[in-house]
Amino acid sequence: MRVWACIAYAGTAYRGFQRLAPPHEPTVQGTLEAALACLTRDPVRVQGAGRTDAGVHALGQVVAFDLTWRHSLADLQRALNAVLPADIVVWALGEAPPDFHPRREARSRAYRYVIYTGPWRDPFGRHLAWHVPRPLRLEAMQQAAAAWVGRHDFGAFGRPPRGQNTVREVRRTQVEANGSWVIFEIEADAFLYHMVRIMAAVLVAVGRGDRPPEAAGFYLEHPEAYPADTPAPAHGLYFIGARYDRIAIPPAPDFLPH
Repeated sequence: MRVWACIAYAGTAYRGFQRLAPPHEPTVQGTLEAALACLTRDPVRVQGAGRTDAGVHALGQVVAFDLTWRHSLADLQRALNAVLPADIVVWALGEAPPDFHPRREARSRAYRYVIYTGPWRDPFGRHLAWHVPRPLRLEAMQQAAAAWVGRHDFGAFGRPPRGQNTVREVRRTQVEANGSWVIFEIEADAFLYHMVRIMAAVLVAVGRGDRPPEAAGFYLEHPEAYPADTPAPAHGLYFIGARYDRIAIPPAPDFLPH
């Protein structure tokens, strides 16, 4: 049986999603494979929709795997959640076409970046958001993020995971505030390495007034002019999920942060 699953995880304790070789440090993929092997008594290889970095979280990571299972899929979901650690949860699961691949078949992927602007650090959310202790200019950030929508060369904002192509199509961007929390969301056909974290760093610079909103679009046309800023911290980034033609992914539960 080929199975797809949607998982959420807090990435704080993991060296990213992808299994490491040799497996000396914990990864989300390795932890999932160990849990499945515990249930089936056979080795199971898990494929993911996206490779999140160390410290990055996920609300709707899509994975797929093959296994022999004599019980219901609901039993499999309950059993997995019983053996997985508390910082990983399988919140949806179903049977997939035999050749389904969560990375190759994704029509788009979406990420969220969370910024906390309170004057003092939040001891409860220190691993969940980037603390920027000053108010940010929301309208300027929205104007900047809107410039990224469309098909552009995003070479100024990251490097390709393979090959040389840095052209991507951004389907939507959104910047909203909820009290002291500022949420940046972006959906695209694919992403460059560190792309969302570099974009978040640019948005914060715009929000602080260090750069004009027009800088976001200017760097698309003049990547050589982009100052090599440090990407925003990994712990503010969330992989929201992916869209597919052959499987219907349900909306994610109302996990924090809002």
